Amino acid sequence: MRQKIIIGGAVLLLIVVVVLMVKDMYNNPTATKSNPYEYTIDSFKDIDTSLYCYKEVKRFSPIIEKLRGIAIDNDDDLYLTGLQKVMIYNKDLEFQKGFKINSEAKNISVSDSKQIFLGVSDHVEVWNVEGTQLDSWNRYNDRSVITSIVVGESSVYVADAGNKVILQYDFTGELLKEIGKKDSLNGRTSFIIPSPFFDVAIGREGELIAVNSGLHAFESYNSMGELASFWERTSMQLDGFSGCCNPSHMAVLADGAFVTSEKGLIRVKIHEPNGDFRCVVEGPNAFEEGTKGLDIAVNSSDDIFLIVPNSKEVRVYSKKN
Repeated sequence: MRQKIIIGGAVLLLIVVVVLMVKDMYNNPTATKSNPYEYTIDSFKDIDTSLYCYKEVKRFSPIIEKLRGIAIDNDDDLYLTGLQKVMIYNKDLEFQKGFKINSEAKNISVSDSKQIFLGVSDHVEVWNVEGTQLDSWNRYNDRSVITSIVVGESSVYVADAGNKVILQYDFTGELLKEIGKKDSLNGRTSFIIPSPFFDVAIGREGELIAVNSGLHAFESYNSMGELASFWERTSMQLDGFSGCCNPSHMAVLADGAFVTSEKGLIRVKIHEPNGDFRCVVEGPNAFEEGTKGLDIAVNSSDDIFLIVPNSKEVRVYSKKN
């Protein structure tokens, strides 16, 4: 009898506890309060206007599906690419010509002789301004993902995010060197590229500049493909970069400073050659949530050209002063 009473009491107590839990779940007035531990970047979106050194002066929408890549040649002509098309504008942004390509190009660079180099998925294609395909280079291997191309004085540098290496080619497509490849003997780790954002550019002295985006770092390489200098800035503040694979894109100004764009916390900024923060070009509130792929080009006057893929537009910025 006593055992039955104990069991019955335990069951009753369990029922009471369950009822109280359910009541608390649905009637707790604090249930709708925000989580004090919730991660948010909202506090970083508002930027002091005195930190802006550029202003938007123009925007336009080229007729290109999946607008992806932008480049400016030595005559300040503008080149845009994306799904099955290349479009060319003169320095006054007047449309000059366009032509169809066979697939989707995600990056573009133009040589002094106006040969157009396109990154098409896992390989490079070479075209002329008349829309004739001149060459298609063999892919490095089946893991290749081409994310950036830049043309130097005597070489073409291709950032391969799939293999985490920069491939140096001559102008015929012959592979000359693998830069930044993992080297256990000399203690060199490969580039840290968790997602396909891996950009390269040519510096003011002709050196190769690469963004080691997983480390929020910039690396400079000499003509031998050897690491010459390095800086990194990891921070949610304006003086650095945060999250995965930032900056996603960059370009080099005439004085060697870097224009950078980020995803996640969407910002376009300028950093000094040594990495120190200089100023802001555009802040997060100017873009739709989730915007990424803000490829950048600059002309001889240091005007900044930015593509915004989700809105299919090009924005142009000039110095305030």
